[in-house]
Amino acid sequence: MIERTYIVNKNMSQDPRWKGEGPPRAHLDIELTERCNNACIHCCINRPAGDKRSRARELDTNAWKEILRQAAGLGVMTVRFTGGEPLLRDDFPELYLFSRRLGLKVILFTNARLITPQIAALLADFPPLEEVEISVYGMRRESYEAATGVDGSYAGFRNGVQCLLDRKIPFVVKGALLPPNKKEMAEFSAWAATNPRMDAPPAYAMFFDLRGRRDSAAKNSRIRRLRVSPEEGLEILTRHPDSYRKEMAEFFEKFLSPPGEQLFTCGIGPGCVDAYGVFQPCLPLRHPGLAFDLKKGMLKEAVASVFARLRDMRATNPFYLERCARCFLRGFCEQCPAKSWSEHGTLDTPVEYFCRVAHAQARFLGLVMEEERAWDVRDSKERIENLKKRVTAS
Repeated sequence: MIERTYIVNKNMSQDPRWKGEGPPRAHLDIELTERCNNACIHCCINRPAGDKRSRARELDTNAWKEILRQAAGLGVMTVRFTGGEPLLRDDFPELYLFSRRLGLKVILFTNARLITPQIAALLADFPPLEEVEISVYGMRRESYEAATGVDGSYAGFRNGVQCLLDRKIPFVVKGALLPPNKKEMAEFSAWAATNPRMDAPPAYAMFFDLRGRRDSAAKNSRIRRLRVSPEEGLEILTRHPDSYRKEMAEFFEKFLSPPGEQLFTCGIGPGCVDAYGVFQPCLPLRHPGLAFDLKKGMLKEAVASVFARLRDMRATNPFYLERCARCFLRGFCEQCPAKSWSEHGTLDTPVEYFCRVAHAQARFLGLVMEEERAWDVRDSKERIENLKKRVTAS
């Protein structure tokens, strides 16, 4: 299943405000805090909820309001409040209302534990105009809390969901596939299907990212152990094989071609401001050379300077140029500069795990044969066309 995405209004590319200053940002990620009231075993971001050092470094309310004001002035239409757990911020209601009064739509990423009747009332009285997105870590207390590492977290999650239901707040759910909850997939899907907003089975995170700040070798080692194997991931992705093939055939027609030496071929963005006021290209990419401190300049300047740098960046790693640059599975493979950075501390070192995951899926679809490597394939267009024909005929 393809993860939920957010569409950028490409007509804004003609906006004269952006001429020569980088691409328009119709969507902006706002990481209000890295702190979280869960301690999830797979998380690539979280710091403890009571981390005083992190809290002291976070932007204050007025600083966030100024960034939001600048974002709206630049044509941003949607902000995504994420973390950590964004509801840990005492000023969340104030920042939420400020965003809505600016005309911004709001996406809220949350574990739901801090959704109270008061928060639900706020969302009901001033609708976000986007669905709340809730991460779910288990359908029972034992599995949920084995994943989150916090006693009582399951009850908090259930209470938060009930608050949304009571006020008829639209929300969707997504899962993280972990050893404690693997046996609950069918139960989770059945529960999710009772939500009228869920028009497809819930998406799962399972090919987990490492820590983007490269701040804990021990946590990275644990995350690697929690990743599913490429074969197990394929089994989960192809639970509904016919619909999977159809979806992939449509996707491939648009996004499969070798990227060459250009590093950033992902559409670049939507852009993110971290908890400390640093603008970066996307949430996972924490490379210090691709950041702009908004305490020292304006958002417009940050967008222009950062994205101008990205457009000109080329891979130089011979291993990348030999493999990834020639591979037609681009867009299908999760290899990207952010993944390279978190895994290797460079922007162009291939990540073998994601390569294996992509090849497992490509073999299932008949795009590569056993022992064949996609970067050696010379008739990729014909193979994609044959896949489309098989899907159409089935």
